Amino acid sequence: MLAAADKTWRMSLFTLESIKKMITGLLSPKNLSGPITIAKVAGSSAQYGFFAWLSFLGLLSISLAVLNLLPIPILDGGHIVYASIEGLIGRPVTEQVQAWANQLGLALVVCVMFFALYNDVLRL
Repeated sequence: MLAAADKTWRMSLFTLESIKKMITGLLSPKNLSGPITIAKVAGSSAQYGFFAWLSFLGLLSISLAVLNLLPIPILDGGHIVYASIEGLIGRPVTEQVQAWANQLGLALVVCVMFFALYNDVLRL
């Protein structure tokens, strides 16, 4: 169990480091992949056996969990930020601010999704 927790921690850090490198320009945004590449890699990993396929699914799940916890409004991490702000100031963030932030967060997530899909189509 400790080995699994250690592996999960290392994969989480790898995901965060990759995001940081992509933002700072040390890693090309062309490395961002969408559903087409994910399906291809899942199929390829399955050819190497059940363990390889399961390992890929684990990596994918950990990466998605880390992304979901980023402090972007509309994601779970954004809701954690709202709750933290409420705890600090003693009242919830106004609905108007939340609505504006959620629209901004949704726009960011949709742009990243389309960019990932665009990268997938270029790889075909």
